[in-house]
Formats: sequence, C-alpha cells, structure tokens
Amino acid sequence: MKNKRKVIFQGEKGAYSEMAVLKFFPDAITIPIRSFHEIFESIINDENEIAVIPIENSIEGSVNENYDLLLQNDINIVGEIFQRINHCLIVNQKHDKKILKVYSHPQALAQCREYINKRELEPIPTYDTAGAVKIIKENNLTDAAAIASKRACELYNMKIIDEGIEDRKNNFTRFFVISRKIVTKSTGNDRTSIIFGLEHTPGSLFRILNEFAMESINLTKIESRPTKETPWEYYFYVDLEGHQTDKKIKNTLENIKNKAKFFKLLGSYKRGEF
Repeated sequence: MKNKRKVIFQGEKGAYSEMAVLKFFPDAITIPIRSFHEIFESIINDENEIAVIPIENSIEGSVNENYDLLLQNDINIVGEIFQRINHCLIVNQKHDKKILKVYSHPQALAQCREYINKRELEPIPTYDTAGAVKIIKENNLTDAAAIASKRACELYNMKIIDEGIEDRKNNFTRFFVISRKIVTKSTGNDRTSIIFGLEHTPGSLFRILNEFAMESINLTKIESRPTKETPWEYYFYVDLEGHQTDKKIKNTLENIKNKAKFFKLLGSYKRGEF
C-alpha cells in the first residue's frame, strides 16, 4: 500500500489552508503548524517535504509575510490553488443570545468588516480561523463567536448561526504549494514566479518590463515590497504566463537576470483552477 503524502499548513484542522491542501492532495495527511516561519523552517531543514501557504486574497490582498519568506529562503513554488472562502459565524452549542465578541484571523475579520460593524461585535484577532473556533470551544465562551469555515464548525462540534457573512461574495484565496524540489516539466498551462531588484535609476523598471513586452509575455501580477535594506528601494514580485523551460521565457529571464541588481526564480507550476 502506497504511503499517503504528508503536507503541512499554517493553522488548525479546519482552516482554509487545510481545505486548500485537500483540494490539491485529496488523500494527504494534513499536519497543522503554528506559524509561517515554522513552515519554512521545517521545509528547509527537510523535516517535511511539502507545504501549502496562502499568498493573496482577492479582497484583502497579499500575505506579505509569505512574500518575504519566499525571498529569504531557498524554497520553490511547485503548485497553485484557488480556494473559495465562505465564512460562517460559529458559536458553542450552548451560547448566549447576545454575542458580544468575534474571534478570527485578521484577514477574515477584515473580509467581514461590514457584517461585524452591523452586528456591533468586538473583533478579536487570532492566529487562525479554525484556531478561533478552538479557542471559544476550549474556553467555553458563550458570549463570543468565531469566523471560520463550515468544516471547522463540524470538526469542533459547534453551531453555525450565520453563513456566507463575507462582505464580498467573490472571495478567493490563492495558495502556493512549496517544496525544496523543483518542477521542471511544462504542462502547457503554467505560470512562473520571479523576484528582481533594480538600481534606483530612471527607466530601470521600464527596461525590465519591456523585455516581457517584446516577447508578448503576459504578466498576471506585479507587486513591489521594500528591500528592508535601503530606504525606498524595492523588490518586484512578478507572476507571468509560461514555463521557465519555454524558449522565449528562458531567454527573457536570462536577459532580466543580466540587467537586474538582484534576481531570483521562485518556480514554474501548473496554473490553478477556480
């Protein structure tokens, strides 16, 4: 019998990250880890082979900590997942009719801001959505609720009093599958992620972007992050259509590498599906 793949994720059982793992690896053994830093450390130290991390939400934007960790560590992106986010207001089976506080991850609280304000709830940030359910369960809080997934409610034998409470219904989180291994085979429907840094001179960014334009390479995302070394200098994170082994992608990346002050290839991977 083939051993099941072990995949680590940040949070507790029932987190959206775990749901993303099971969407990509249906038969995986999921292993919760407390923090993103510990996830990267575990992969680097070969304690675990594969992890799934959130990288951006369609409503609230990027998970900056993970962009920084991708820069700092020798890790490859080997897959992409889009997970629909459907938030529920979850309480203990025996709860007060008057809910005063709501616990959840800061991103989830932000995604439900209008709903929280309308109900006049006090938002309390926690390390994870499913972890918020665990907190009110273990502490037997009857005047508090958690914002999390239906799966988290079921796992902790709790009660949903409202479902679909996110302010925007077109709410997806994009996840990366990361590993120390490299995916070198093209599927014909791939995306490549890179990071580059530039000299602080006029036209430097234009010259790089022009390399993509000349080869008609479509950029699906570009985002800047402070280098944290020199004030007002930035790294640029770019996602583009194509695989690093495709001839025009390979040549363009080589040209960019020669022009950039800093260059890092994060990986090529099959594009995720909604």
